[in-house]
Amino acid sequence: MRNLFIIILALNILVEFSGCSGQNKKDAADFFLKGNQSLSQKNYAEAIRFYDEAIAKNADFSDAYLNKGITLLKLEQADKAAEVLTEAIKIDPSLVQANLVRAESMLRLGQLREAAENLKHIEKQYADSSSYHLLKGNLLQAQSEPTQAISEYDRAIALDKRNIEAYINRGAVYYALHSYKIAKLDFQSAIVLDPAQPQALNNLGLIFMHEQQWSSALSCFDKILNRNPADAYALNNKGYTLMQTGELAKAKDLIDKSLEILPKNGYALRNLGVYYRKSNQNEKALEAFSKAIEIAEPVDQLYGLTGQTYYDQKKLKEACEIWKQGVVLKDSISVASAAKYCH
Repeated sequence: MRNLFIIILALNILVEFSGCSGQNKKDAADFFLKGNQSLSQKNYAEAIRFYDEAIAKNADFSDAYLNKGITLLKLEQADKAAEVLTEAIKIDPSLVQANLVRAESMLRLGQLREAAENLKHIEKQYADSSSYHLLKGNLLQAQSEPTQAISEYDRAIALDKRNIEAYINRGAVYYALHSYKIAKLDFQSAIVLDPAQPQALNNLGLIFMHEQQWSSALSCFDKILNRNPADAYALNNKGYTLMQTGELAKAKDLIDKSLEILPKNGYALRNLGVYYRKSNQNEKALEAFSKAIEIAEPVDQLYGLTGQTYYDQKKLKEACEIWKQGVVLKDSISVASAAKYCH
């Protein structure tokens, strides 16, 4: 699930034009507006430079700190964003937007308690904000509260029927709950709003994979790759789909490319292991599966497939050990295999 990106172009500038101080504030306002233009054009490095110029001219320019924080989030620099947003709040405690964006940065940093505190502080002001409920849904999902997260996404969509992220993230929760039909509707709703939205296309492709509609799945992944040939997730998922249709060589090429771009992708490592299993190279399969397990992120069927590979090598003890770990994680293959072979 991808985190919320919040874009706020603050324009509430109060400038006094008198004397040297007034000139500095005017210059700060000019730099600020240039920064906003660069931010809207996704020229983030330039936006940062303009906001820094604005702050240098007016150290108490809270809106400049706010928008610099937003820009840093766009650059995936959540730690720096949190620091800048904290400064904005110190300067102007009434700047509620800064609390909203700081909550997002804290969520990305995995600081869930701090994110919750920021949201609690502004819940009255943002009761009717779709972005607020989207972010709260993301927080609840990170806190392993899927039912409550869905309620927040419902609210976000009720307030804004065009909130693409809310559809995608609600669909991702339903997918994780194995409610595939409902998840499919959410991903399709997102694609209606933005036919090129890569995460929605990727997730819809996963649904088609689950339904074994391989050509439909490939169509989704190809739409992503036609626009961005370096999308690691689409490369990996297309590779897995091709394995199901017997195109092993093409599949391996795509999975390898995916891992070059994103080496710590547990699903790609699992899929590489699947390729080696299908190619009767069990030692290499175990090596790939072990790397995926080391990442310590939930990957469907990973423990079950690893156990099956040990079992194929007549290593029942090792197979049962890994299956028992998979049972704890509710790995479907592990549950069935452990019940059948491990006593």
